Order: sequence, then C-alpha cells, then structure tokens
Amino acid sequence: MKLFYKLLRDIKQSAGQFLSFVLVVAVGAFFYTGLATLSNDLSDYSEVYFEEHNLSDLKVFYREISQEEIAELSQAEGIQKLEGRYTFDATEAFEGYSASFIIHSIPENNEINTIALTEGALPSSKGEILVDSRYAGEHHYAVGDQITMNVHETEHAFTISGLGENVEHVKKSNTQDHKNYGIAYIAEESIPDITGRLFYNEVLVDAQNDYDVEQLGKSIEAQSAELSYLGQESKERAYGYSLLKDTRHNNSLMSKVIPLVLFIIEAIILCLAMSRMIESERNQVGIMKALGTKNSSIMLHYMGYPVLVSIIGSVVGYVISALVFVPLIINSNARSYSLPGIEFSQSLDLILPPILISSLFGIIACYISGRNVLKERAAQAMRPKPPKSMKAIFIERIPGLWNRLPYNYKLILRNIFLNKRKVLASSIGVMVSTVLLITAFGTQASLQQVASQFEKVYSYDLRVDYKTSEALDDLTLPDGVASHYALSSYPIELKKDEQIETASLIVTEQDNELIHFFDKDGNPLRLENNGVIVPGSYADQMGIAEGEFIAIIFKSPGLDNKTVEMKVLKISTQYSNPAFYITQDYLTSFGLDYEPTTLLVEADPSADVDVIRDYFGQDQRVAALTGMDDVRKEARYILQQNSFPFIAFIVCAVFLSFGAIYTISSINIFERNRELATLKVLGYYRNKINRLIFFENIIITTLAVLVAFPICGYVYELVVKALSSTHQQIPDQLNIAIVLVAALVAFMLTIMANLLLRRKVTRIHMIESLKGLE
Repeated sequence: MKLFYKLLRDIKQSAGQFLSFVLVVAVGAFFYTGLATLSNDLSDYSEVYFEEHNLSDLKVFYREISQEEIAELSQAEGIQKLEGRYTFDATEAFEGYSASFIIHSIPENNEINTIALTEGALPSSKGEILVDSRYAGEHHYAVGDQITMNVHETEHAFTISGLGENVEHVKKSNTQDHKNYGIAYIAEESIPDITGRLFYNEVLVDAQNDYDVEQLGKSIEAQSAELSYLGQESKERAYGYSLLKDTRHNNSLMSKVIPLVLFIIEAIILCLAMSRMIESERNQVGIMKALGTKNSSIMLHYMGYPVLVSIIGSVVGYVISALVFVPLIINSNARSYSLPGIEFSQSLDLILPPILISSLFGIIACYISGRNVLKERAAQAMRPKPPKSMKAIFIERIPGLWNRLPYNYKLILRNIFLNKRKVLASSIGVMVSTVLLITAFGTQASLQQVASQFEKVYSYDLRVDYKTSEALDDLTLPDGVASHYALSSYPIELKKDEQIETASLIVTEQDNELIHFFDKDGNPLRLENNGVIVPGSYADQMGIAEGEFIAIIFKSPGLDNKTVEMKVLKISTQYSNPAFYITQDYLTSFGLDYEPTTLLVEADPSADVDVIRDYFGQDQRVAALTGMDDVRKEARYILQQNSFPFIAFIVCAVFLSFGAIYTISSINIFERNRELATLKVLGYYRNKINRLIFFENIIITTLAVLVAFPICGYVYELVVKALSSTHQQIPDQLNIAIVLVAALVAFMLTIMANLLLRRKVTRIHMIESLKGLE
C-alpha cells in the first residue's frame, strides 16, 4: 500500500504528464470502440437480415416466362425454390419534378426476398401497393393513401396497403435519394392491368445450402435455351449487397488498422516515458532496495503507472465514443442504407481490448526500462550516475564558428549532441505524431478532391434519360440549347485471370465535349476509335495497363453475354462512379448496334435551364432528368458520408500529437532539474531558461518533421490503398501545402506544450534540486 501511495503521489506531482498519457490511450479507445461497434453491429445485423428475409442467390431475367415454365426449371439440381415475378419501371408526377420507381410483383406465398414490414400489410389484391417506408416518409404517405403511377404512358391508381423495406434494396442509389427514387410491390393480380395478361420477366432462385451458385446459373442458362432468356445476376453482383459487403469489409479493416496504429504510437510514447521516468528515479529504486523491498514489488509498482493510465484512458475513450461516435454512426448509416430496425449500441466488453493492449504495452515498456536499474546493488543505485565524459562536438572543431556562437546556443547544442539517445527518442515520438497529422490532413483533402471532381468531369447542364432508344430518332430540341450529345450505358463484367468485376460501359460520340477525362497528373485525355478508356480504380485493383487487351462481357438483356476483347487506350482518373468509355464506332466494330438512350444538354449562357428542363419533363418518353444541382448533391453526399471519420481522425491526431509532445517535453524538464537549477543559481532569469528549453524543443521538432516527410508518403499510400476499391478511387498524391500545414500544426503544438510547461520551470526548487542527491 505504501508503494501505491507513492504511485499516487508521483501522479499528483506530474498531473499534466499523466493526463497526456490518459489522452493518448483515450484516443485509441475512442476509435476502437466506435469502429468496432459499427463493424460488429452492421455485420451481425446484415447477416441475420439477409438470412431471415432469404435474399435470393440468383436473379434470372427473361423477356417473358410462364408459371409452367418456371415449374419445369425448378426440377433442376441444386434449386431449393423458384419464384416468378414481374418487374417494371414507373414514375410518380409531382409539381415541378417526377419520382422514379422500380415496382415488383409479389407472389401470394412469398418466401424469397421477403419484405420487412414497418406498417400495414402486404398487397393481397388488385389495386394494392406496398411502398418503401423511406420514400413514404419523404412524401408523407400513410397506409390507406392513394398513389398514382405512370406506367408505359398509362396512369394506374393504387391504394397503399403497407410500408416496409426489402432485403434486395438495402442500397437504392448512389445518394440514397428517397425523394426522387422509390421501390414498390404489387400483388400478382395487378400484373394483367399492366401487361394485359399474367406472365413474369424475372425468376428468383433460392439455392440449396452449400450448392455452387455459379454452376447452378450455368445449368439454368442451359435449360433456358428455348426460352426468352436474357441474363442473370448473382447475389454477389447485386448492387446493394455488393456495396454493403464492401462497407462491412472496409469497416472491419478500419476497426483493426486505425486503433492498432494509434496503440503502436501509444506504445512508443509509453516506452520512451517509462524508461526515462524509471531512470530518473534510480536513487529512489536504490532506497527501496535498501529498505528490503523485493525487485518484483518495485517492478510491479512502476507497472501500476501504465496500467492505471490504460484503465482511466480506456474508460474515458469508451464514454466519449458512446456519447459522440455511436449517435453519428446511427445517423450516417440511416443515410447510407435502408436497414429497418438496425440498432447500434456499444457492448461493455469492447472496453477490455484497449485496457489489455495498452496495459501490455506499458508493462513491456516498464520491464525493458527497469530491468537494468534493478540489477544494480542498492548502494550503486542510490549514487548518482557518473557524469558522461565530455567530448568536443563536431561544431566545436569548425575553425572560428564555435567562438562566435552566443553562450545560450552553445548550451543547447551541447545538450543535444551529448544526449543523442534522448534526443533521438524524443524525435521519434514527435516524428510519429507528425506522420499521423500529415496522413489525417492528406486523407481529408483527398476526400474533398473526390467531391470536387464531379464538376470537372461533367460540364452538361442537363442529362435526359429516355425509356427507349427510339425516343431519340425524332427528337426536337427547345430553344436555348447550345450543344447536345447522345450516349448509351451497358452493364458489363470485366474478367481478368480469375478476377471478375461488374462495371458500366458508356458509349458516346468521339467529340463529346460535355464529359472530360484526365490522367493521374491531371492532363486531359480524349476518346479515340481504337480502344477503351479504363478508370484508374479498376486498373489499380485488377492490374490493368495501357496497351493490353481486356475481356468485357455484355450483361444487357438480348446480348447473350457477348464477350469482346478491347484494347486499353488510356487509364483515366475517376474518383467516384467510375465507368469504361468507348466511342460508337468502336462499339459497332464488334458487330454491336449503337442505341443511345441518354442525351447530354448544354444550355446557352443566356438561356433559362429550368425552362429547358420543363420542356423535357413534359415528354412522356423521358424516364429521368438530372441537372448539375443533382451532381453537386451527390458530391455533397460523399462529403457528408465520409467527413466525420476523417474529421475525427484529424482531431484525434492533433490530441495524440499534443500528448506526445507534452509528455516528451515534460520528461526533458524533469530530467534536467539539476541542470536548470544550476542555471538559476548562476543568475539566469526564468524567461531566459524558458527560451533555452523552447529553442531546444523547436530544434527537436524540426529534426522530427524533416525525418517524417519521406515516411509520411509511404504511410499515406497504405491508407489510400485500404480505402480504395474498384468502385471508388482515392487520390494518392500529397501536395506540399498539406505537408506544410501538418508541419505547422506540429510546431504550434510544440509551442503550446512549452507554454503550458513554463510553470514547471518556475517551480524548480534550486536547493532541493542541487542537494537532493546528497
């Protein structure tokens, strides 16, 4: 207990240092508990959600298929159950805009892709419809309300029987725009009202457990040879499922990597601090040994310091995470995915890993630092260490330079060069903190660059998507249109070696001036008739190089999985929504017809874009209208969805850096108490001593920052690779402004730490410090 009281007294005497340690541990615990909560709860919920509502293993598309034909297909090996449904597009008109819908029919005994009801009941008779709850919330719809849909230029009225969400639409669009995009379900009895008779165009497949889905897909395709087969999509390639899977993977990776990096930094700081703390108390260690205290008890006494730091820091980090991180996770997830009933709550057992890891690092640091001191005899440890033999530093050997330096600078230089290990240890802590700051600022700047690229790539004022390609044959344009270009989009699969990725292929005119391409250095690229422009995200993930040929499989209905070999013309930088681009001439060279369904429109500077938008909006053949406001909205969505983790990362990096710099500076002053007391006795004023310490710390920070510059590029590259995927490319270029800002923050934190430590210099007792050893 006496040793425990001594521990508390040591903490009280260096309360600032102890709090800085607690802050370092709290940062790691904050990120670990928050990210682990997000990763664990999202993974656990989604697995149960997909299983409970039986997400289809395969979707097979037909122009038309009957119940009898589905019954014949269900006899194939590996099939647990088949369900047919009819899927079609619709719109709902509002004042000034229209919302797009995907509507599915739902069988009476639905067992695949079942709906999670939030209110009301499933549609069971003709004229009833179930609307997704997020869309209903945006438009204030309730059960029993009437809703009018425009299908194939014909209006159909429905009564809302219920609200809910479906497992296949956990992600509806890039921006989760619930105001302009909705999902709905109707009973099978309503299909004849839409089509004139009962038939299906999709078959949902529930495969038997552990059966090879790819093999099953090939079997169904073979059996559909005499049917109007169009194609198929596995669960792994489904839009919502694949994005949620990538999110789960990235969250799991971040929940391990970021806290691990922070705990490693904490270990370095703790190791430096504990080694120098025990060394500075070697005379007290000698006294304890002389009084008969066992070496194990002395070691446990010092190990209690990092253990106490770990417990308090982990509890503080856990509480802050519960109050700040978890509520923001809930809001962010609600904006990103449609997962009804998901809850995020921090489990109490999440506090154990930060405590155990932090304590382990601290205990190891104490053991490494204290074992040499404990090996000494009591009398030897009680004596001061013999002074180091003084040697002339290399600056003293430069003729004429040393004598011209002021005495203050001579003191600083001698202290630095005669204590190289201490200076190196201090520099390591500051260097690691600087690397963390540069990485945090760089990642946030990259995120802003991703959002800002939208307006550089797209310069159209309006994008008009038509229901069919025939709509562009007799198209008339309103007044005020300066230029227009057509394009078409094809869903494709990219295959290289054993890797398969889904993507979009955009076909447009060679002279299209409303879509721009850039290489990794920002230089413009142009479409040509002899190759495909490949997005950098796919090139990085799949190892694609310019000049090689890649296999592209067309997945559009009617193209029968046609595979072509395309030459890679250029690699373009597309940070978000990446796509492959070719010209119409290059498409037709493979024997494929160019059937554009989209028009890009640029308005005259003097024209009213809203008037042009209204003109196209009145055309019944138009499926969707997108303006630059929508593009900017998607950019803002990306920033909103990703800003919190990176802002939190920056804030934590600043706190962590300050904790490291403050701790190291505090230990430097504590170790030099005798030297600083001597300067006081010799007549040095308090401000003059503070200036000596300040300049010395600035020199150490400068050395650390210079060493951090080459290292930060490598660390930043690792972070970028971890965050990048085929569907999103993160800029991996650090600019000098980011590095300078991070370095400036490191210097500001050093200055702040010195200002807070001025009181420590003032409180140095001259006689006690000089005579304490005696």
